[in-house]
Amino acid sequence: MNFRASWLLILMVLPVRAYGQHDIGRNAVRLLSVGETDTAIKMMTDPPGKRERPINAPERCFVSAMAACQQGDAAAALSHAKKAVDYGLPPERFQAGPREVIEPLYAYEERRSWMKEKCKRLLHGPMLGSLTDTTASFWGRTTKETDVKVVVQPVLENASGKIAALTGESRTSCPLDFTAVITVPGLSPDTRYRYEVLVNNERVKTSAEFRTYPKKGSFARFRIVFGGGAGFTPQHEKMWTTIGRQKPIAMFLLGDNVYINDPQHSLTQRYCYYRRQSQADWRRLIASTGVYSIYDDHDFGTNDCVPGPEIERPRWKREVWNVFRQNWNNPSYGGGTEQPGCWYSFTIGDVHFMMLDGRYYRDLEGGTMLGPVQKAWLFETLKASKGRFKVLASPVPWSRGVKPGSEDTWDGYPEERREVFDFIAKNRIEGVILMAADRHRSDLRKMRRAGAYDLYEVMSSRLTNMHTHRLMERAKGSEFIMGYAAKCSFGRMDFDTTAEDPQVKYSIVNIDGEVIDSRTLKLTELAFDNEGNADEGQSSREKKRERE
Repeated sequence: MNFRASWLLILMVLPVRAYGQHDIGRNAVRLLSVGETDTAIKMMTDPPGKRERPINAPERCFVSAMAACQQGDAAAALSHAKKAVDYGLPPERFQAGPREVIEPLYAYEERRSWMKEKCKRLLHGPMLGSLTDTTASFWGRTTKETDVKVVVQPVLENASGKIAALTGESRTSCPLDFTAVITVPGLSPDTRYRYEVLVNNERVKTSAEFRTYPKKGSFARFRIVFGGGAGFTPQHEKMWTTIGRQKPIAMFLLGDNVYINDPQHSLTQRYCYYRRQSQADWRRLIASTGVYSIYDDHDFGTNDCVPGPEIERPRWKREVWNVFRQNWNNPSYGGGTEQPGCWYSFTIGDVHFMMLDGRYYRDLEGGTMLGPVQKAWLFETLKASKGRFKVLASPVPWSRGVKPGSEDTWDGYPEERREVFDFIAKNRIEGVILMAADRHRSDLRKMRRAGAYDLYEVMSSRLTNMHTHRLMERAKGSEFIMGYAAKCSFGRMDFDTTAEDPQVKYSIVNIDGEVIDSRTLKLTELAFDNEGNADEGQSSREKKRERE
């Protein structure tokens, strides 16, 4: 067995206790998932260590209630649950579960009377996603299998008379962890709407607004935000409110969206998702902003994992994918059940976004991060794209040298990266911007290409994480333009394709809402001349007129 094969095997069988992000609540649940209840209880009651990330008292009580349930002590579990809610934990945490562990608490008579006043029909969501110029989809989780309806009305100033409402309906399902996606068609482009959610024909206390996307293919102005690295950190959960104040039309989460590091146990996975989904700041944001997600190592497998090219091996792959699908609201998921993954594409106005799966089929021996099916899809999608800008979103950086000595970024797959870049050049595909997460900071970098335009990469992956990665200002193979690592941050992109020379302004914004730095990229910087070289002069509209 050669060195690479040995390293691959090690990554595939990393031990369950390879902790990361110093998340004591998540780590204790991982112990519960393997039946080590006493050790989990000790972890929750011991004083935090020097390197441990602080966790709030409500979360300690919640995990302690789980442990008491696992020991069959419903009275102790209820005591912990009451303390957690008194500390401010949303009561729906004890309705959502994980249900198979909290079952003794559900059956406890005293708990029923205590929870009756606090019971909510909609536990998680609504999460807006799969938004287009004419449709909107809403994800939610309920207490039991039930009918869910979304009623949507346009927000019109000085409107007289009653405005006709549009509706969508679905039913939550136990096999889908009591979730459903409700789609409402027939909307108008670039229009504000207000909506309400009804569960079993009863209105829940949810009223939010959103705006549909500009008409597909049209010149447009809009804002999106993106990032990764969103481990649960109570003191940084205000990030979601900061992002909401930016009024983006969409938010892209590019991996490590929750830190799980336990692909073999769905208990840990669902605990991590439920914890985030119950957060008030998070719920307010996702109710009004289109959310799009892909996974990376910490929310798919373990640190820097290389699962290999097969669909069903390791055996946990498909189940992790199923849990991922149950907790997001994407337009699609790779090739569906026959070819699982998280790749897909969508358009906002005349900007085409292509989201990539960098984990499911990652194979160091085969030299591929994407796998043959996804790569064929990417090339076909790129070639057919009519977007003025085309954004390729990867969970890990494209730029060379940003993680020295590691094969986890595209540096570990140089031939496939070259294949993608050469395809862009050979087919004269203009307007490509690279996007990535993984490194715990925000950057703008550039890679020079002989005979083609320079490729720019926007990167951001410290939404809520404590851990920071230093700026790589002297990385070999890519040029550092700007960066920030002092605080949690995200990337903001303001597209304007109505301009004579369409442009996008990339800004780094920190958790306090401060704009740290900005750069503007114009379409003429991402174009070829008639000989196939980079064109540094004419606007794209001038070139189009000449060619016609």
